[in-house]
Parts: sequence; structure tokens; C-alpha cells
Amino acid sequence: MIHNSKLVFFGSSDFSVYVLEELRLHGISPSLIITTPDKPKGRKLVLTPNVVKLWAKEHDVEALDPASLKNNPDLVYHLKSNDYNLFLVASYGKIIPKEIFEIPDKKTLNIHPSLLPKYRGASPIQSQILNDEKEIGVSIMVITEGMDEGPVVTQRSLGKVLEKSLAERSEETRGLFERSFSERLGRKELEKKLAVEGARLFAHILPEWMQGVIDPIPQNEEKVTYCKKVTKEDGEIDLNNDPYKNFLKIKAFEEWPTTYFYTERNGKKTRVIITEADFKDEELKILKVIPEGKKEMPFGDFLRGKK
Repeated sequence: MIHNSKLVFFGSSDFSVYVLEELRLHGISPSLIITTPDKPKGRKLVLTPNVVKLWAKEHDVEALDPASLKNNPDLVYHLKSNDYNLFLVASYGKIIPKEIFEIPDKKTLNIHPSLLPKYRGASPIQSQILNDEKEIGVSIMVITEGMDEGPVVTQRSLGKVLEKSLAERSEETRGLFERSFSERLGRKELEKKLAVEGARLFAHILPEWMQGVIDPIPQNEEKVTYCKKVTKEDGEIDLNNDPYKNFLKIKAFEEWPTTYFYTERNGKKTRVIITEADFKDEELKILKVIPEGKKEMPFGDFLRGKK
């Protein structure tokens, strides 16, 4: 098992924290975390640390938050002079330059929430939900210069992880459980499951990886698919479109960028955010919404008020 002082972790999101928490349960804790700088939040634009920096503080782990990794000789010197032999990336959000990812002798690994080579890019979780993907899983790959192009160390299908749970369920509930992950889980829950499984997978292969007995497998370039960065505008839906695709969009974009539609009220265009929905009998059932300038309310109440 790697000594804790030799591991550097790169991350900046909830996904990163889920990974850190699961690694801690396996006795693995980095001595250094690289994350992103504080950002202004709220109406007063107060500089606020991200969840990874807060985790580092809570667990007494040193954290650095460089504005950029490029042309940063001080950071390179710090990483080289401390003889770290493995870097782990999990949702860092920035490109890691070659001069940094090549520093450790055991390379830089990345926990990627898809079964590569499918869903390379910035939004693998959301894209898998939007596409109603049935084969959802997580990969551990070696970081290279190309985006998510490195050879795969190992990967695991989430379906295999849940097989035991499925076998133990009654006939009555099995049908519901066997539905696609995208239909069953929203982005937040799926993100956590993939992060936890990625961390468990990393902990499992770590001893053999450090011994140098695992040969990463190049990705099949003929099966590559890509996903784009999600924007706020992507959240708008047309309620007249395919109801199931709209439902998947609501699941994929929960919390951010959220899904929303526009309605006319008293001659004014109003944005309405959908916060909860279900799909039954081939119909989209909107349950709760937040009309612009108001608090969350049942969709039925919104419709009655609209009339």
C-alpha cells in the first residue's frame, strides 16, 4: 500500500469529496491536495472556498489553490522536491500540463465517471443520463496530453456492482429496479455512486499498480464518443417535446443548470424552474417548480395561480 505522504490529489467538486471520503475509509489520505481558488458567491460576492478545500481543512490536509498550473515553476518545484510518486485526479476541472502530470514515477491517474472510450469530455454523467445510457460505469485511466485519451488501468460497470442487490429483491420490486440507471437516478445520486465506486476501484488496484504489475490498455479509438460542456442555456425545455427526453433532461440537470420553461403571465415572460418530476404511464409528471421571484411550490398550485 502506498504511504499516505506520497499521494497528491487534484479535485474541486462534490465528486472529488465523495472520492476523498471513500479513500479515507480505505485508509488512504493524501498529504497534499491541489484544488481551485476561492470564488465569489452570493449577492455580496464573498470569496468562498470550494468543498474540497473545506474537506482538506477539516481533515488537516495541506491544500494549494494555484490560479493556473501552466508556467508555474514554484508549484513544479514543490511537487518534485517532495518526492511524490503518484498523483490522482478526480474532477479537478482544469487541464493538467505535461510538466506536472509526468512528475511522479507511478504516473498520474484519473477517476473518470464513464466506461471509456465512451463519453470523453466535460459532462460524462449528464450526457449518460441524457442518452438514457444502460452501460454506466467508471474508469481509472492514465493521464496523457489528450483529453481522456490515456490508457485504461481498470474499469467497472455500475450494473455489476448492483447485481447482488437486484438478486435479493422481490419479483414485485425487481422490474422497477431493472430500469435504466438514468431513469432511476438523478445526476446528484449517480455522481455519488460513480465517485464511490471509482474510489473503491482505485483502492483495490493501488497495491498492484505501485508494484508495477498492471499494464494499462489503450482505448479503442473506433468506439470513442465525446460530450460537451454544459451551459446554462442547455437547461431550457419545451414542454411539447418528447416527454421522456424532457424527463431525462430534468434528471441530468438537477441543481445546475436546472431545467426550466417560460410562460406568459400578465403579458410578462416568466421563467419557471422544475425541481421535481416523475415519468409514469408514458407521461412527464411535473411535481414541483420555482416560478421566477417566488419560492418552491407544487406544480398544481402554480397552474391554479396561472389561471
